[in-house]
Amino acid sequence: MTTSPPSQPKSRGLIVSLGVNAALLLLVCGLVLYAFMLNVDLGDVKRRLSKEVEVRQQTEGYLIEARNQLTDNQREIEQLKAQLSYKETDYRAATSAKPALPVVVSFRSSILGKGLVAVFENTSDRYLGVVLSVRNPTLSTAKRFTLELEPKSSTDFGHMEGWQFASGDELGLFNDEFGALRLTTP
Repeated sequence: MTTSPPSQPKSRGLIVSLGVNAALLLLVCGLVLYAFMLNVDLGDVKRRLSKEVEVRQQTEGYLIEARNQLTDNQREIEQLKAQLSYKETDYRAATSAKPALPVVVSFRSSILGKGLVAVFENTSDRYLGVVLSVRNPTLSTAKRFTLELEPKSSTDFGHMEGWQFASGDELGLFNDEFGALRLTTP
């Protein structure tokens, strides 16, 4: 009978133990690596989420600004509708009771070559504050300006002041003390 030496079972146990420990070490390293990757992904998600929150806040700011502009524009539209609702006879009666606006309007070519320039000549002996309303029916654009006209002087108004006049533009000059002056650019 042969008996195996007692060191063989110990060495097998040692080898199995070393194998199990190596496998556990690999498993622990894998889990640490997986946790590190999850942490990196979590940081990525946090950065993207903070960017999305920032973009959403900017969008909400733009939306609030747009709503405020819409409200202002609707208010202005309602005021313009109220002004238009006057009867034509009321308008004629009101304008016929007022003297003519002492302003002569002429047009010249722009020195810089961009459209026409309107020349407003105040023929009175006093300062006149007038509202200039211009509209381009072709492009469906309109704008209003306030002009201060000095006595016995002329003022040029063109693209440098905010409007590039073109043939067919409709303009009106308004002052509370005088009748409105309406023209069409030649």
